[in-house]
This record gives sequence, C-alpha cells and structure tokens, in this order.
Amino acid sequence: MKRGFYTIMAAQFFSSLADNALLIASIGLLAQLSGPAWMTPLLKFFFTVSYVALAAFVGAFADALPKGKVMFITNTVKFGGCVMMFFYDAAAFAGVQPHVVVLLAYAVVGLGAAAYSPAKYGILTELLPPQQLVVANGWIEGLTVASIILGTVLGGALISPKVSAALLQLDFPGIEFGIETAAEAAIPIIAVFYVVAAIFNLFIPHTGVVYPPQERNPALLVRDFTVCFKTLWKDKLGQISLSVTTLFWGVGATLQFIVLAWAAKKLGLGLDKAAILQGVTAIGIALGAVLAARFVPLKKSLDVLPVGVVMGFVVISLIFVTWLPLVFILLIIIGAMAGFFVVPMNALLQHRGHVLLSAGHSIAVQNFNENVSILVMLAIYAGMIRMDFSIDVIIIMFGLAVSSVMVLIIRLHKANQRRGDSLHLIGMEKPH
Repeated sequence: MKRGFYTIMAAQFFSSLADNALLIASIGLLAQLSGPAWMTPLLKFFFTVSYVALAAFVGAFADALPKGKVMFITNTVKFGGCVMMFFYDAAAFAGVQPHVVVLLAYAVVGLGAAAYSPAKYGILTELLPPQQLVVANGWIEGLTVASIILGTVLGGALISPKVSAALLQLDFPGIEFGIETAAEAAIPIIAVFYVVAAIFNLFIPHTGVVYPPQERNPALLVRDFTVCFKTLWKDKLGQISLSVTTLFWGVGATLQFIVLAWAAKKLGLGLDKAAILQGVTAIGIALGAVLAARFVPLKKSLDVLPVGVVMGFVVISLIFVTWLPLVFILLIIIGAMAGFFVVPMNALLQHRGHVLLSAGHSIAVQNFNENVSILVMLAIYAGMIRMDFSIDVIIIMFGLAVSSVMVLIIRLHKANQRRGDSLHLIGMEKPH
C-alpha cells in the first residue's frame, strides 16, 4: 500500500472513534435529561438525515477539492457539533427542549460525516489500483470497526461512575466550565480526538486526480445525482452490491441500539457495560473483514451472499442466551458474518461506481441508499419501542427480515445469470 493510505486510515480512525464515543455520551446525556426511551434511536436518525438530504451535493463537493482538504473541512464540522452539546442547558432558557438540542447537535456531527464519507472512500479509487480495493476495504473496515470498538468502550468508560467522578474532580483555578455531569465531562475528551483527526487530515497527499469543474446549481446537481442513481441501480453488478450494502448499514445501525436495549433488559447491564457488547460485535466485524480481504478476491465477491442469510438466523438465537461468555461468542459470530460479506460487496460497489461514474458521485449514491435504509429501520425500531414491543419480538422480526431480504437478493442475482447478463468481473469494463 502507498504511504498516503496509512494517513487516510489514521484520520478515519480518530474521526470515527470520536463519532462513536460521542454517540454513547449523547445517549447518557439524553438519559440525564429524562428523555423518552424511543428518543434514543433518534440520535442515529438525526445523524443519518444529512446523508440522505445532502446526497445530491456531497459528491460534487468531494470531487471539487482535494480529498484531504474535504476531510479536514468536514471533520471540523463534526467538531462543531460536538461542542454544540454543551449548549443544551442554555437553550432551555430560550424555551427549547434540552433533549432536542442534543439531537440537533448530533445532527451537525452527521452533517460533517455525510460530506466526509465520499472523500474518505473516493480517495481509495484514486490512490489504489482495482486489484487492491478489497484489501484496502478490509483494512479500512477493520480499522473503522476498531474505532467503533474503542469508541463505544471509550464513551462507556467516560460516563462510568469511577472515570466521570475523576474527571469532575479536575479543577482549573480561576476557570469555571460549568461541567457537572458524567456526560458533560466526557464531551471535552471526545473533542480532542476530532482535533487529532484534523491533524492527520492535513497530511493526506493530493492524488493528482482532478475532475472537471463541478456543477453548482442545486437543481442541476439533483438532476445529475438522479442520473447517477439510476445508472448504478440499472447496472447488474451495481444493483446486487448496492442492495447488500444498503441492507447491511441499515441492519448495523439498528443492531447497535437493539444490543443496548437487549443487554439492559435481559442481562441487566448499564449503559457503560452494554457499550462493551457493541465493541464485541465490532471485533467480529473486524475479523470477518480481515478474512474477506485475505480469501475473497474481487472476482469472487458475489460468492459470499449466502452468509447474509445465515446471519439473520444467528441474530434470532440471541433471545435464547443469557450466559455472558456465550453472548460474546454469538456477537462475534454475527459481526464476523457481517464483515465477511459486506467488505467484498463494498469493494465491488466502489470499483463499479468508479467505472460508471466518478469516485465522489458513486459514493454519494451509495451513502444515499445506505442511509435511507438506516432511517427506515431506525424509524421502525423507534415505533416498535413506542408501541411496547418486547425486545425478543423485535429481535425475531429483525433477524427474519435480514434473512428474507438476502434470499431475495440472491434470487435477483441468479435471475440475472439466467437471463445471460454478464456478471463476471474480468476487465470490469464500462458497458456499451
């Protein structure tokens, strides 16, 4: 791998670490404010809205500037959202509900993330040859998962009674920060990691790839995005890989909250300890990503589809388990299956998008689809909680939905093959 690839990985790691730690701190802040339980998954919902709302514009933005500069700007926006968390108390004096301010602040972080993503993934296709994309994605996904593990653990640790008590005892003579709770004490520490990410962003090399001047008219950008959207979905390789990654990210975002709720109700774990279970799942994803990078070349990426069907049934098996070591094993298996089938699909989609469109625009289309899936699944999950569905029923419905959709995707793939559509990856040529 080129040296610049490792700088990209470091920048992504610290930015994602802060995102995930801030999510846990935000959940703690909502609990502190006595927000309703159904509002917790709305944190991720608000975070994700920007990916959908700005999909037509972020691709052009990512291609208009060097990718490292885009990553620096958007990481700064994330930092701003993190700082906004402190203003929930002041907003209460203006008649704004404090928990709404927390949601809006995390939405600003999502705004930065939405514009960050096309640059983060788009630069891979600029920097590396196609045959290295699965390996590169394995590394990126593995490191992203490591940041999820450490981020959730860091967030849980920062709001734990012991660590938060130590942070709240810190005193700076003559300076009053007004920090009085565990969640408030965690936020400045998390902000430091956004700063570290920004420093790495400054050292990301310019790949030398220069795209034509990007359109600035919003209406024309929406039209161009629509064309890109249709192009990727009509492509026989694009529609399969896009279907899988769309399902995966919706599943992953919802599973994040299901695990927290399940750990609280079935295992009696508090938020700081339940966050560790998210990290355990992420270990499995990292393991699956590494195995995929090692054993699944780009030409064989479609062979991993059946793993997604099995994963749904393994998720359902959680409802029968309360012994913590077995819980860890199952979560690692679920994560490993997810990582093993999504990494090749992600690499295939990135390369196919790069062939058909451009780096920034193809990633923007991918993000739009994946985050619509996240919004829909989180909205359904929040609705289930509000209607008092038991966590066991939610898990069963969730697992069956995953397996059923994967079966439909496999059938679509086989139908394409029977029609004689060219699904081999040799050459990966642009269709005529």
